[in-house]
Amino acid sequence: MPDSFDLIVIGSGPGGYVCAIRAAQLGLKTACVEKRETLGGTCLNIGCIPSKALLQSSENFEEAAHKLADHGVLVDGVKLDLAKMQARKGEVVNANVKGVEFLFRKNKVTWLKGAGRITAPGQVEVGGETYATKAIVIATGSDSTPLRGVEVDEKRVVTSTGALELEKVPGHLVVIGGGVIGLELGSVWKRLGAQVTVIEYLDRLIPGMDAELAKQAERLFGKQGMKFRLKSKVVAAEQDAEGVTLKVEPAAGGDAEEIRADVVLLAIGRRPYVEGLGLDEVGVKRDERGRVATDAHFATSVPGIYAIGDCIAGAMLAHKAEEEGVAVAEILAGQAGHVNYGAIPSVVYTWPEIASVGATEDELKAGGVAYKAGKFPFTANGRARAMNDTDGFVKILSDAKTDKVLGAHIIGPDAGTLIAEMTLAMEFGASAEDVARTCHAHPTLNEAVKEAALAADGRALHI
Repeated sequence: MPDSFDLIVIGSGPGGYVCAIRAAQLGLKTACVEKRETLGGTCLNIGCIPSKALLQSSENFEEAAHKLADHGVLVDGVKLDLAKMQARKGEVVNANVKGVEFLFRKNKVTWLKGAGRITAPGQVEVGGETYATKAIVIATGSDSTPLRGVEVDEKRVVTSTGALELEKVPGHLVVIGGGVIGLELGSVWKRLGAQVTVIEYLDRLIPGMDAELAKQAERLFGKQGMKFRLKSKVVAAEQDAEGVTLKVEPAAGGDAEEIRADVVLLAIGRRPYVEGLGLDEVGVKRDERGRVATDAHFATSVPGIYAIGDCIAGAMLAHKAEEEGVAVAEILAGQAGHVNYGAIPSVVYTWPEIASVGATEDELKAGGVAYKAGKFPFTANGRARAMNDTDGFVKILSDAKTDKVLGAHIIGPDAGTLIAEMTLAMEFGASAEDVARTCHAHPTLNEAVKEAALAADGRALHI
């Protein structure tokens, strides 16, 4: 007879495996279902981790080939060994997924290998065996969104999965979608020698982030050699032995034109992955976008079944899923699990990096919120000058009356690290003055954050 559990988590991505570990820490007998041969889900296997490995390697290549000479470091004959770079990426992925296996063993989480299907409330079928459980958490994540007229084969027309596995640098990479994935992977192959063209339906890059960040990003990536076709849509893709021909039309309508590419990356977003779970059969409701509908405590329409991460509403971010995984585990253990959705950062790992937390200026204007904006450029930061990385700025938005921080937006070196300070400030309800009065070490990039906070009150010291 199969084991029974207090909790079965379906999916071992960041949300799922963290949920399982936290539940086990709290004394729940826990199992996690995963159909891949390795744990970690999309993020660790074919998403966040391998893409960041290639981003770092390509940055190193770019620096050696083009930037070190500015520091008096002369390197002749820089060559690319793409096979070795890809092999290193695989080693990084392997270390991370093995790490999750270790954590499962350490915390006594049972790995149920195979695809999971909910056959009834309190029952999950895996590999022909049915397991009883008091609670089920759906943490199945998301998958690449398809585009009509563009057939993916992961060779010539690829999603992020195929873009991470290319065996040679394409002559011309066309990216469909100017969001996070498209810009990150476009950056990788641009640094390694590809010509990169980004086609975006909207009139700006990185939709959802602050408009000023998007404008600056377009300018800086343009300087790096990327080309952009905004307000454009791809309506067809035809493959032949030499590459792909894309048919591109203006978003507002008009005459189409053809663009040739060696490889096309389809990166228009992601959609919840819930196929094969048996949700309709057991009565789990979904919203208009196909996501699992949940209440404020992650409960679905069926008692005992919960959901977190990319398959429910909200930002599709690994760290958002992790926070939800911890919260639902604590709720199931009788504690007060909670996620502050107003303080979840978002990062684009290009170079310069782009990071945001909280409200954008457009959102504040739309909501009729009176606010102050303090901005400080990295050109005026001593550490950024020493690094020769002075592109970008820090912008802090605070309430016009209370000075409470409402949002922060950074484009520049290590923006993904710098945003953590402002996320913490927002978590604790800090004012811009609180940040400004905090002593920051000198010389650091973080001083740009302090100066932006000072600028919100019109008293920046170094501009």
